[in-house]
Amino acid sequence: ITIPQIIEGVVQERPVIIQTPNAIDPTQNYPLVFAFHGRGGSHTNWVNVLNNYTSNGAFIGIYPQGFLDSWNLGPEPSTADDVAFVNLIVEELENYSNLDFDKMYAIGTSNGSGMVNKLGVETAHFKAIAPIVSQLIDSIVFLESTQPISVFQVNGAADETIPIAGGPRFGHVFLDAYESAELWANQFNCSENPEVNMLGQDTLTIFESCDENKEIRYLRIENGGHNLNLNILFPEIWNFFQRF
Repeated sequence: ITIPQIIEGVVQERPVIIQTPNAIDPTQNYPLVFAFHGRGGSHTNWVNVLNNYTSNGAFIGIYPQGFLDSWNLGPEPSTADDVAFVNLIVEELENYSNLDFDKMYAIGTSNGSGMVNKLGVETAHFKAIAPIVSQLIDSIVFLESTQPISVFQVNGAADETIPIAGGPRFGHVFLDAYESAELWANQFNCSENPEVNMLGQDTLTIFESCDENKEIRYLRIENGGHNLNLNILFPEIWNFFQRF
């Protein structure tokens, strides 16, 4: 489908892919997973990644296309109001049947990861988000209106595009990845003593007992770069989403 949005005074028809089961069960309301590509990427990239889940009816996939192939987090090619864009998508989806708006989730990679962080802070659409290969930036600030949300953040320690230790890049200032997860946990009053699990060389840190029974997870993949294998990661992320 396309969603019209005014950007710099011009109406732009913005594409969104809706990926559904092969056969819709009219007695079922399906969860929704929004997926956001990275800068320079395409919403079509998610079709093959999530096809096994959508085709068997686990959820319906919603894949928006960034304007000028990016998500506006500040100094980006796009000047679109992308929070407003997502609000427009949700409004459009309310015209459809068999959707469960109480089970909406979002995953993003790189620039799309920043977008899901922004949506987690500025909207109440999603029960859980998964920012992949990016972390909070200093321009995304928690608001009084920010609702508790579960977060599964994944970073590669060998990422040469967005440094895991944070710092300036692409016109943004990235937080240290662990401090990003910790900031989410502090915002939602999670336990001050997280559970730390070693998964081979990798480290999974879990902040539990958060407001409204939410949970913050941070997976540090020791030899991971900027292009982590989503086919390996997503089963664990989907298991996480389903708990909220």
